[in-house]
Order: sequence, then C-alpha cells, then structure tokens
Amino acid sequence: MTVGRFLRSLGYHGLDGIKVHLKENAPGITSQLPNILEQLQKDASEGRPLATQIAEQIEMLQHIYNLAGQPQWRDAVSTILSSGHVFVTSHPSLAGIGRYFRDRLTFARDQVLFLDGANGSYIELFGEPAEDGLLVVIDSPSFVTSRLLARSARRAGYKVLLLTGQFTEWAHEFANITLSLPPQRANSRENLSAIMALLEYLATSVAHAAGEAAETRTRRIEELQGMFAQAPLR
Repeated sequence: MTVGRFLRSLGYHGLDGIKVHLKENAPGITSQLPNILEQLQKDASEGRPLATQIAEQIEMLQHIYNLAGQPQWRDAVSTILSSGHVFVTSHPSLAGIGRYFRDRLTFARDQVLFLDGANGSYIELFGEPAEDGLLVVIDSPSFVTSRLLARSARRAGYKVLLLTGQFTEWAHEFANITLSLPPQRANSRENLSAIMALLEYLATSVAHAAGEAAETRTRRIEELQGMFAQAPLR
C-alpha cells in the first residue's frame, strides 16, 4: 500500500490533510521546549550518554538550520534543479542513505541516478561527455576515493556538490559548492544522524523550490505506485 492510499484509508486527503490535523491537534511543544532543553542539558552535564548524544544532535540541527540560510545552500538547491542530470554517490556503507536521497530528489525532478561504484569504473558518470551534469558527493571518513572522484568529475566538466566535514582541505579546490558539517564528538565516526538530517532537509528544500512541478510529479508517482505496486503476478 502506498503512503497516499494509506492516508486516504485513515480519512485524510493526502499529506496536506494530516499536516492540518497535526497542526490543529498537536500539543504546544514550543512552550515546553525550554524545559525540555534545560533538563537535557542537566542530564548531559551529569554524563548521561544518551542525553549527551541527543544534545549534540540538537546542536547539529541548529547548524544545519543556519546553513540553510546561507548562499551556498541556495546555490545547491538551484543547481540540483537546473542541472540536466544529477548523480549521487557515497561510500558503499552509506549506499542506503545515498539511495534514499536519490529517491527523495526524484519527487522534484527527473534524471537522478545513484552511483555505488560497484563496477569500479563509474562508467555511468564518465562514459559520455558531461552535458550540464551535477555530481553530489556524500563524503565520509571511509570514502577514500571521494577526492579523486570529485577532481575527475570537475575535469570532465561536471559541477560538484560536496557534502562533507568542515575540515576537508580539498573541498574548495575540487567542489563548486560545499555544504559542511562540524565534527561529531559522540556517536560513530561517520556522523550518520547529521548526514541523514542534512540530506533530508536539502531534499525538502529542493522540493519546496520546485513548487507546483514537484507537487504534480509527486501525485503522478503516487498514481503509478498505486497502479503497479498491487499488480498481480502473471
């Protein structure tokens, strides 16, 4: 069952319907927020690991929110929408996140492809001359070929959007646009929660900027999913 069909079965008119319901019936979380944050800071200062991690994630979300108001964020959004083709790539360990980001972008535009590098050649990217293409590199400590890939893409004529840490020395040399995250003190070295949040909010910004075109495309995708997802085997 598709998301749209499921929501309709509950009596909502798509995502807009449930948003209105939540807005009208959700508790006043804004008024509770200062007390919640105060308790969280207290627990973190007492060395509670979960509180420390959540507090750090809140700081990271604040960083991403501030980043979304910067010129490079607007450049990233407009370039994703205006490029002829968009390629997304990451280390294999982040392939699930990369594919999710690709899927989110397809609700706003066509011609988006995820490259996992499994063929060892990135022939999908370099097999033909670049024609108004964009490569989105989801960088991580284990993605040791990210620098070479970004440099090669630039030389081939692609624009490069790099999502990486703040202290990536080669970022401004081989990327046209860089969206950077501060290093994480807790959790894993891959900074998964921050990467996921950055990709989610970036995809949301792209869909918002696409406006009615994204809404029309989303409705068409839901129609096609309803048509094919429940198709009987023959």
